[in-house]
Amino acid sequence: MTPRHVAVVDLGFGDAGKGTTVDRLCARGRAQGRPVHAVVRFNGGAQAAHNVVTDDGRHHTFAQFGAGTFTPGTRTHLSRFMLVDPLALAAEAEHLRALGVADPLGLLTVDREALLTTPYHAAANRARELARGANRHGSCGMGVGETAAFALAHPDAAPRVADCDSAGLLRRRLGAVRDTLSAEFGTPLGPDVEACVTAFLAFGRAVRRTDRAYARELLRGGPVVFEGAQGVLLDEWHGFHPYTTWSTTTFANAETLVAEAGEELYRLGVLRTHTTRHGAGPLPSEDAALTAALPDRYNGTGRWQGAFRVGHFDVVAHRYAVAVCGGVDGVALTHTDRLGHAGLGVVRAYGGVEPAVGPVPDLGYAERQTGRMFAARPVLEQAPPAAAWPEFVGAELGAPVTLISFGPRTGDKREQPALRSYYSPVT
Repeated sequence: MTPRHVAVVDLGFGDAGKGTTVDRLCARGRAQGRPVHAVVRFNGGAQAAHNVVTDDGRHHTFAQFGAGTFTPGTRTHLSRFMLVDPLALAAEAEHLRALGVADPLGLLTVDREALLTTPYHAAANRARELARGANRHGSCGMGVGETAAFALAHPDAAPRVADCDSAGLLRRRLGAVRDTLSAEFGTPLGPDVEACVTAFLAFGRAVRRTDRAYARELLRGGPVVFEGAQGVLLDEWHGFHPYTTWSTTTFANAETLVAEAGEELYRLGVLRTHTTRHGAGPLPSEDAALTAALPDRYNGTGRWQGAFRVGHFDVVAHRYAVAVCGGVDGVALTHTDRLGHAGLGVVRAYGGVEPAVGPVPDLGYAERQTGRMFAARPVLEQAPPAAAWPEFVGAELGAPVTLISFGPRTGDKREQPALRSYYSPVT
């Protein structure tokens, strides 16, 4: 039996096309009589930047709302694994409203256990990154890592969505975050606490807050698409420390939610035809000529992340990502319109030591993995003909290519037979 639910995860360093893949799954599902009830976000926070372009030309960079929001009837659920930024969420809702989504916040449910990202976390994040100077990690500057770190260090003081029920509790917890982080940096961080309390209480009134039972009921009620953030090669444990995120970017959180509901999951990995990275950290197949020749309309140099970098298709890195995920059921291959570039090749081996797959006992081990990646000597080979890429990628990664994307719009996609069966109405 084909699983009803699909999880979409990036098998690289991010920016492979998760958003446009989720958009296509939702639009196609509705067209085929098997509508996706909701997109569930299961890691990360407002630092996500998932670009979707509809066939009528509307463009939105999805951060916390699910990338299926343009499909009528598709809701968004922010699970307990999300780090929710109410201020960024309000701004995103306004942009969606301007694009014709009548009541974006009315389409949203949020788990009460989810952590809240505050302006104080964001200010600390930026101050810490600036202090690193030339050794910056390439943070998005949105405070996601600071939110996770504060919750680990001060679990009883970390604000959560449930706190938006109480002005007093919210005031105490927001004050604790501001005071603790301001003391660490020796300067006041962020806005006045009362202003933040007012905004967060408004968020609490505007969205429906739920518990774990809701997520189970949602999954049992109809098809759901799980939308991951960032990429497996940035995972908090399996990525290459310290150039990583404070988030589990594999399928693990989605698998937990599905198991709690007694459901099954189709695991769809997303890859570009060229390997990219935003900001600092190892990119063994990087080629400055490719970076210049293959600019990305929706990704460029950012103040906090740094430059957008391009390399040849790195089979070694992507095989590692598949392995630490425990395998994938299918692959969505994006940017196939770039396969005609004469300089694009593939890397199927490193001259040095490749990253090891196995248990990660500590971050010291993860940092040694980073050293292996920086020392890698990629062996560049000629790319296969464009028509042979689905078979090539499927053979190298041990899973069929089930979706091909050749442009940014919803319609610039083609399903392969293995995924077309997913759209068959449930009987």
